[in-house]
Amino acid sequence: MFALTKILTSLILPPTGPLLLACLLLAIHVWRIRRIQHWQDISRRMKMPGRTLPVLAILIVFGQLALSLPVVGNALLASLETVPPIQADQLGEIDAIVILGGGSYYDAPEYGGDTISAATLVRLRYGARLARDTLRPVLVTGGAPWGGTPEAESMRRSLALDFGIDARWVEINSANTAENARLSAPLLRADKMQRIALVSHAWHLPRAIPLFAATGLQVVAAPTAFTTEAPSELAQWLPSAGGLRNSSLALHEMLGRWVDQAKGS
Repeated sequence: MFALTKILTSLILPPTGPLLLACLLLAIHVWRIRRIQHWQDISRRMKMPGRTLPVLAILIVFGQLALSLPVVGNALLASLETVPPIQADQLGEIDAIVILGGGSYYDAPEYGGDTISAATLVRLRYGARLARDTLRPVLVTGGAPWGGTPEAESMRRSLALDFGIDARWVEINSANTAENARLSAPLLRADKMQRIALVSHAWHLPRAIPLFAATGLQVVAAPTAFTTEAPSELAQWLPSAGGLRNSSLALHEMLGRWVDQAKGS
């Protein structure tokens, strides 16, 4: 199910989805043209109904170009970041810190095997800071849906080696955010931990919070990696892979929220 979900998501979202749709529209248009049997029919066939498909394909391509602008990608991500940073008084009330995995860096040659991805490192860094400030125990969560070392195990190692913090709980069987919540809650409740600081990217937490709250835990959001802009105004209007990535991340998160709502999560 995990692999199927990822395949479908990849086929729907940028960059693959829009490009596939544009190619399909052009292929249909070419097929219609080739069906013309008489030259005298061409002018009639090329009127508005015949021009619609290529025009739509061109609009889709330009739409993809727009999604690659940092100003667009940043705006989409920022629109999801509705949870403010955690405050000192909130930190004083938590029982534990939960850090969500954000992916793996597979077979890293410089580390001799699987380790944490850049996104996970961002979350770990902030979670480690909160752990030092509060002296609260840490849970890391994330499985290995693609195989290899579970994310949480790589997170445990990085916390210990890079930040000098030992994770008390390591949840290694989850494949998505909903499973992060469902499988982490029993580990926390077994040690009578009820109120948690939940660490993830700022754009991700609004979806993660209700999933953890549904397990009965009291959740305090601890967002990190808020979307910011480069000082240069020009840089925001230059198409880039980073801009397209941010747009794709935002659309992926929006789709995830819609799916969760449809499921009643």
